[in-house]
Amino acid sequence: MNDSQHLNREQIHALQSKQLKALLEEIIPANRFYSSKLEQSHLSPGDLTTLDEFKKRMPFTFKKQLEDDQLASPPYGTNLTYLLSRYTRYNQTSGSRGTPLRWLDTPESWNWMCNNWRRVYQAADVQAEDRIYFAFSFGPFLGFWTAYEAATHLGCLCIPGGGLSSVARLKAIRDNQVTVLCCTPTYAVHLAEVALSEGIDLQESCVNKIMVAGEPGGSVPATRSLIQRLWNGARVFDHHGMTEVGPVSYECPDRAGLLHIIESSYIAEVVDSGSGKPAPKGHIGELVLTTLGRTGSPLLRYRTGDLVNPSTSFPCSCGSYEIALEGGIIGRADDMMIIRGVNIHPCAVESVVRSHKEIAEYRIERQEEKTLAQLVIRVELSAHCQDENALVKELEDNLRAAFNLRIPVQVVPPGGLPRSEMKSRRWDSH
Repeated sequence: MNDSQHLNREQIHALQSKQLKALLEEIIPANRFYSSKLEQSHLSPGDLTTLDEFKKRMPFTFKKQLEDDQLASPPYGTNLTYLLSRYTRYNQTSGSRGTPLRWLDTPESWNWMCNNWRRVYQAADVQAEDRIYFAFSFGPFLGFWTAYEAATHLGCLCIPGGGLSSVARLKAIRDNQVTVLCCTPTYAVHLAEVALSEGIDLQESCVNKIMVAGEPGGSVPATRSLIQRLWNGARVFDHHGMTEVGPVSYECPDRAGLLHIIESSYIAEVVDSGSGKPAPKGHIGELVLTTLGRTGSPLLRYRTGDLVNPSTSFPCSCGSYEIALEGGIIGRADDMMIIRGVNIHPCAVESVVRSHKEIAEYRIERQEEKTLAQLVIRVELSAHCQDENALVKELEDNLRAAFNLRIPVQVVPPGGLPRSEMKSRRWDSH
């Protein structure tokens, strides 16, 4: 059974236990990476027969361990369950947070990820009649690869936008009467900016859904509202995943900004980033994932680095008993800054900045001032801004109200901040 959406918690746990048992039987001892981890911890698969025992006794997997493994056993490391001849897909992480990880998949593991993306589409009520545009350059990282193939399985007309300019993509969206747009939140905003400058009227667009991933902005209310306003009311659907684990969550059809984890495919835990112990209910913690169906290159108790706030209310108004993440991915554990005793997450700043529709783009920089850290926000204004000084003052006042800190705002010339169709790096902690 692949759909855990309407199973209760007890049934979900029973399904996960069954899948975990099958996974361990398949990968031990064939997978050298995890066989070694179990041996070093004096464990055998028989010691991990229940979910509780697995969560208590199975050691975490860290990205640094995977990086070191691939350096020691190039090029793919030892986290492979089968002979190389079984693998047909290659992807790699972007490397924005360290050494890129190379990831291989078998046809079975790839199909498992495509099925997860089908859950994402089903929650967004994407139908075979939809025409989906992927405003994305299909490079070696996972990106929208699985989304594209899952959409073809649903019977949708899929239109790739790789290698095209933003203007060419907008024309393709218009000419092909596209109904669903897939891209990052930042790029959805950028496309709308380009449309305005080029005289392309998005009021005439057929796009009624925009499916975003790659950045937390899709679950930030101010960013969602901005995208929906720019795209003539098209509904934004958020989703998140990682190259290492695949597509993880889908947005609740009833509650915008609430992401349900696909628990038929993942064992999810939320732990304190410092201690590694389970985070108290109602507290923000780090998401830990075990991939139950990516047998060819599995991850057991993987520390994703994503900060989340899990809902403790079951069932959801949509009927699902799956773990839900309030506000989606709040940020990265390594992105949080402590400025003069105040914990600041990127999403919290984005929520304030994006509430000002005159701001086209922004960047946050950490600076040292007389041995004390401070933040500076550089903003690029849209053509609609009529009073630059008033806007700067209003934004600074709103930032002070939100964080009880003085955060200077500096205006840069039009085009002074970078745009990207990929993950945007607006958070400079150096």
